[in-house]
Amino acid sequence: MTAAQTDVLIVGAGQSGATAAAALREFGYQGRILMVGAERLPPYERPPLSKAILAGTSSVGDILVHPAGFHENKAIEMLPGVQVISLDAAAHTALLSDGQSIGYGHCLIATGGRARTVEGLVPGTPRVHYLRTMADALRLREEMCQQRSVLVVGGGFLGLEVASTARAMGLSATVLESADRVLARAVPPAMSTWLEQRIELAGVDLRLNARCESFAVEASGVTARLSTGGDVSADLILVAVGLEPEVEVARQAGMAIHDVNRGIRVDARCATNAPDIFAVGDCCSQFHPFMDAEVRLESWQSANEQARLAAAAIAGVATNGLNAPWFWSDQFGCNLQMLGVPVAGLTYYSRGSIGAPAEAPKFMLLGANESGQILHAIAVNAGGDLRQLKPLVDGKMPCDPVALCEQSAPLRQLVRAALARTPFPTTN
Repeated sequence: MTAAQTDVLIVGAGQSGATAAAALREFGYQGRILMVGAERLPPYERPPLSKAILAGTSSVGDILVHPAGFHENKAIEMLPGVQVISLDAAAHTALLSDGQSIGYGHCLIATGGRARTVEGLVPGTPRVHYLRTMADALRLREEMCQQRSVLVVGGGFLGLEVASTARAMGLSATVLESADRVLARAVPPAMSTWLEQRIELAGVDLRLNARCESFAVEASGVTARLSTGGDVSADLILVAVGLEPEVEVARQAGMAIHDVNRGIRVDARCATNAPDIFAVGDCCSQFHPFMDAEVRLESWQSANEQARLAAAAIAGVATNGLNAPWFWSDQFGCNLQMLGVPVAGLTYYSRGSIGAPAEAPKFMLLGANESGQILHAIAVNAGGDLRQLKPLVDGKMPCDPVALCEQSAPLRQLVRAALARTPFPTTN
């Protein structure tokens, strides 16, 4: 297909790019939409890669952002297996890897990111794995089905999910986490302790304060040398130490990049400093009113919300702003959901027991500040309850967190009462 001119060019065919294209049509936009993606697959959701796809219980058809035929029905054109290699912001043109030059009215950058690599562990090397794409997940699954042990470098959400899937597949798993507790930036110490117990009960060899000095990759397996001395070996290794935003095309085109989080800087509409160019998803940095800071959020929710903001701006319609950040993870037989952010100075209250890990635990932790605002809530197998809290958290409504933890009454009823209250009383 020769595409010389399009009204909207979407650079990246992942979650945020596909959601933006759909939102444009939802908002009544009639112009031509062309989505360019490096992968040859239709847009798919990435969270299942470390779980259902890796376990072999789902295929790509099960995790598509939109059902088969959706893009054709909405007149959303796609160029799969093609990348934008440069943008001329002044001329409103893009050069593609297949040699095409495309003019655009508006451009939306949704390039996401790439897995952060570790020296000595080259992507694509036998027994060495990173997990970002469907191809990565299928390659990792193929090797896991042939081996007996996996070494996971990084005790964040992705690393723990892979370790959980590996144990379910019958492999032994070792997790090396450089911090003194798991998920240290995402949950309070009590939650880390509870999760560490559950991880170890699942048979995972969890090692905290484990910093790797070097790696050796051989035909028989992979060995990590620890800074404290000693080696850890396994048949294969999965590196899960974060994501690097994919911003080089934006940088070369003169767009502003955040000095710290390295995302493409955008305003409240997701517009960059370049004319008619927007950016959304893992690759962009935006001021978040809930957090009162400019951040780069890597989450399914953020990708969708920013895609909707950008589409509304392009279509010239109004839409809702950003809500409190929300994130989820499935690991070791539990669904973990988090709403808000773990800022300093919060006191956590428990709704339900957070004692020794039970076979089917169910509880919530509510993190409130001195004003009674719940700024961070964690739900374990209690996603429905977490949804009840959204009005309080999104609106930063003062409340009595102790009252919300009273289990003799439904949480919905307690939240309704909290929303109807007069302003939270101050104490002298």
